[in-house]
Amino acid sequence: MRLAASFVFVAAGLCAGCASAPWEGDRNPGRPPQAQGQETVYEGVVESVREVEVDSARTGVGPMAGAVIGGTVGGEVGRGRGSAAGVVVGTVIGAVAGEAAAQAGTLPGLEITVRLDEGRVIAVTQRKDAATFKPGDRVRVLADGRSARVTH
Repeated sequence: MRLAASFVFVAAGLCAGCASAPWEGDRNPGRPPQAQGQETVYEGVVESVREVEVDSARTGVGPMAGAVIGGTVGGEVGRGRGSAAGVVVGTVIGAVAGEAAAQAGTLPGLEITVRLDEGRVIAVTQRKDAATFKPGDRVRVLADGRSARVTH
């Protein structure tokens, strides 16, 4: 059983490595700016605002918890080698189920289309917060080369 428990924790750690950081990347620009980071500021006018759903922050807890629970339940099946096989199968099934549950989470967001003063039109998708935007609003777009966000 000690070997089975060790396998569960190793598998959970490997699954955690697959999780992405919250609000990271081009599709999740609602994250806070990095300390001492540089951002380019563009000014423009809001052309349209549309409510959308954005992925929720992913922490890796879902796959880890699923792997631990699945491995524990699988370890209760059979004795000896059957128990070890149950741990392996339970860990994999639990991790997959936990990942599926983690992917199902979304948060309210906005797709804000902005006509920049330089003439280009861009669309920024970000988490919905207390700020409200409507067509005709003067806004600033803060971009760091990987992501962007709209502010007043």
